[in-house]
Amino acid sequence: MDLKEALAPVDPLGEALHFLRMSGIFYCRSEFTAPWGLALPSMEDSLMFHVVTSGQCWLEVDGAEPYLLQPGEFALVPHGEGHRLGCEPGAGALKLFDLPREQVSERYEILRHGGGGAPTHLVCGAVRFDHPAAHQLVKLLPPVIRIDAPGARELDWVGSLLRLMAVEARELQPGGETVITRLADILVVQAIRSWMAKDPAAQTGWLGALQDKQIGRAISLIHRDAARPWTVAALAREVAMSRSAFAARFTTLVGEPAMRYVARWRMHLALNSLQEKDARLCDLAARFGYQSEAAFSRSFKRYIGVSPGAARRRRSAAAEPRLRA
Repeated sequence: MDLKEALAPVDPLGEALHFLRMSGIFYCRSEFTAPWGLALPSMEDSLMFHVVTSGQCWLEVDGAEPYLLQPGEFALVPHGEGHRLGCEPGAGALKLFDLPREQVSERYEILRHGGGGAPTHLVCGAVRFDHPAAHQLVKLLPPVIRIDAPGARELDWVGSLLRLMAVEARELQPGGETVITRLADILVVQAIRSWMAKDPAAQTGWLGALQDKQIGRAISLIHRDAARPWTVAALAREVAMSRSAFAARFTTLVGEPAMRYVARWRMHLALNSLQEKDARLCDLAARFGYQSEAAFSRSFKRYIGVSPGAARRRRSAAAEPRLRA
């Protein structure tokens, strides 16, 4: 492979964003009147978002400053942390599951709560990402990401999407849930892109490595073809670097050696296959080049922290996030 071919244009960061396809999506249209406060529980491996469609509310997440959200603003709580919404900071908050809710469909509810004063309407959602690249990206995000669409000229179109989401949530026409799902996909990706463009932390670590022309390409190759029998030398050849220079630069940028990253990535793909596709251990062992199920299981536990059997059993416990008890 010559240098021109090795460094052909790729977009590793774009590929990582591509894997931010939501699953386990649940929505709630919230209609509040002052005074009001709501405490949302933590939801492991989930991302929660809030869109203010009228009125205003304060969002409080531990480890972050309180945020005042107004119409046309969109906030993400990426790590499934419990948090609070209210008409003012520190407002007395009732637990979500203690309040009655109207179930509209399998994935959609309406919540009404408050003292009869000034109204605030929101669309809230809880989602899960299954692909390992999505998990790798989401875990690097800050406690809260907010998009202030009216205040950013380049994000004017986000306001239009938020208004469309509000209409779909209010009227819930046939296909409305599908429309909301697709809009949420776009909004979540845009919020993350906005954060990456503004926060210096997005230029370091794994995200910074994705943006390096040669190391980013190597990561992309690993992601695309994890089952290939990669070696440090093979990866170095693909990106037109010497073996030693590649090994040093990969470790510096990513924070771990290339082959450890390959092994970790394979095990996360295996975890996804065990939980979503009910794959057989013998097939996974063969796919990723292990000579036996026992060898595969040892590696799996080393990187995932539990045995393949325990990971498979988690599937039923890790049911899709719901905003209801």
